[in-house]
Amino acid sequence: QVQLVESGGGLVQAGGSLRLSCAASGRTFSMYAMGWFRQAPGKEREFVAAISWNGGITYYADFVKGRFTIARDNAKNTVYLQMNSLKPEDTAVYYCSAGGTYSSDSRRYDYWGQGTQVTVSS
Repeated sequence: QVQLVESGGGLVQAGGSLRLSCAASGRTFSMYAMGWFRQAPGKEREFVAAISWNGGITYYADFVKGRFTIARDNAKNTVYLQMNSLKPEDTAVYYCSAGGTYSSDSRRYDYWGQGTQVTVSS
């Protein structure tokens, strides 16, 4: 079992930045691809970004390209999501996930964190 804990969410003004972190338990973190998803109240969960097991491949949803960056540090068992130029429509609960292969499909991931709230004000 892999346990994931997100942190770094909060309240920020439009145009500002936040960096989310996801800490993984265990010694097998480097075996997994990692993804970030988000969900706003009353909306379906949507893909944000993913990264391969060694960080060599990154994959982004079109609406965050040029603004968000996903990265990982396997020595620290941590994946990050750097969010710049934030917009009010980015407001959501953000979840990190772990799976055997990076993908935009949430069904391809095996483990999920509890989520962290991001609120962007105008």
